[in-house]
Amino acid sequence: MLLSNLWKAIILGIIEGITEWLPISSTGHLILVDEFIKMNLSKDFMEMFNVVIQLGAIMAVVLLYFHKLNPFSPQKDATEKKDTWILWSKVVVACAPAAIIGIPLDDWLEAKFHNFFTVSLMLIVYGIAFVVIEKRNRNHIPKCTDLRNFTYKAAAVVGFFQVLSLIPGTSRSGATILGAIIIGASRFVATEFSFFLGIPVMFGASFLKIGKFIMKGNSFGFTETFILLVGSIVAFVVSIIVIKFLLNYLKRNDFTAFGWYRIVLGVLLISYWLFS
Repeated sequence: MLLSNLWKAIILGIIEGITEWLPISSTGHLILVDEFIKMNLSKDFMEMFNVVIQLGAIMAVVLLYFHKLNPFSPQKDATEKKDTWILWSKVVVACAPAAIIGIPLDDWLEAKFHNFFTVSLMLIVYGIAFVVIEKRNRNHIPKCTDLRNFTYKAAAVVGFFQVLSLIPGTSRSGATILGAIIIGASRFVATEFSFFLGIPVMFGASFLKIGKFIMKGNSFGFTETFILLVGSIVAFVVSIIVIKFLLNYLKRNDFTAFGWYRIVLGVLLISYWLFS
């Protein structure tokens, strides 16, 4: 049983590492995959596992951007350190809406929307949004091409877009990137800010899920701990590769392909759900 669960944890870690950064919904894909690949572990553990392995993915951002995000770096002068603190303060502003709305509604949202149909529908809705917005912006010059010019107002707006991602299938990165692009940020700025915004969000969501898991009377045995570590480590390694790929991809392309991927996958999944 351990070996079977181990292989499934590796698969889920790979899926998390890919889908956390591409705007196609990591939680949504994990819920969908659970329809076909089920671990022999409790429902409470799987609900916690699907969130906590995102912490492994987010550590890839911490590693890749450690210097840029470190306000104490001895290699930075006073101005650069000040800019780093300002960036973090904007991240905090953007996190506030999801924290205020998401924490009280976490159990309700999980009960109502963590299902196959909701994920499929949201894949289609936001896939259409990406295609439409990228078509609109084809000859549009972005107003903000540097994170230093990304305002507090813009951060707050992106924070409210992040609230939309509380519905599985939306994609946290997808919602925040769309929001930033809509208000005038370049794709690169929108993507990097989405990366940074994920750090406190994923840490907070992970500790919240672990706390709820324990409060329900569950505990971490050897199997649960090992499976969680394996899934997180795989998600971390894959995330490093995918983040580098995405940043390089955006130098020459837009998000239209991801929009069409979402639409096609959503249609296929709804068809499967209706006729299976």
